[in-house]
Amino acid sequence: MALDLSDVKRIAHLARIEINDDEAGQTLVQLNQFFSLVEQMQAVDTTGIVPLAHPLSAVREMSQRLRDDVVTEPNRREDYQRPAPATEGGLYLVPKVIE
Repeated sequence: MALDLSDVKRIAHLARIEINDDEAGQTLVQLNQFFSLVEQMQAVDTTGIVPLAHPLSAVREMSQRLRDDVVTEPNRREDYQRPAPATEGGLYLVPKVIE
């Protein structure tokens, strides 16, 4: 997937980024290099490859240092919702903004 200069300018316009022709040209080169790298990576056959949780787990055994998942604070939902203008079933009610 190769981009051209008009694509870069359109993307910049949509992102509300002011870009001159020199900057657009440099960005075009960088984006095309990036897309070329992505195409190369997608061409690699990964059939039968098990995903890794961490890159180093491919070369040595790694264990995740995780804390026990326990509740450490009391449930204060009612305290937090008391000053709210409207709640129902533990949820905050807000006005509809999209028609």
